Amino acid sequence: MALIIDLKPGEKILIGTAVITNDNQRTRMHISGDTPILREKDIMQETEATSPSRKIYFLLQCMYLARNPRDYHAKYFTLMKMIQDAAPSTAIFCMKINAQLIQGHYYKALREARDLIAHEDELIQSASTLKH
Repeated sequence: MALIIDLKPGEKILIGTAVITNDNQRTRMHISGDTPILREKDIMQETEATSPSRKIYFLLQCMYLARNPRDYHAKYFTLMKMIQDAAPSTAIFCMKINAQLIQGHYYKALREARDLIAHEDELIQSASTLKH
């Protein structure tokens, strides 16, 4: 079954290692095959990985796109342990991400990491509210 993606004018998509930029009109693509695909809105640049959970997302993205995802595992698991030690309320999010990672479902792990980012943002917001 093909993946169907609608691209806005000028929107970019990463397919494998190729960056494809849409022209000046909407486009619908039907993509078949087993290759990593990320829409521009889902791509995080390394400079955007400014918090622990965003660094997790970035590492998962690297794993998803890498020929050898295991190259990133040591750094990922070290950071994940640090996050859980610092904020035990992240455990459920970390377990969901790890479950996908262990099965090799890197894209699904990325989706779960968005929830971790949202939780981290809530924790930071709560902490800053308490300071004032």
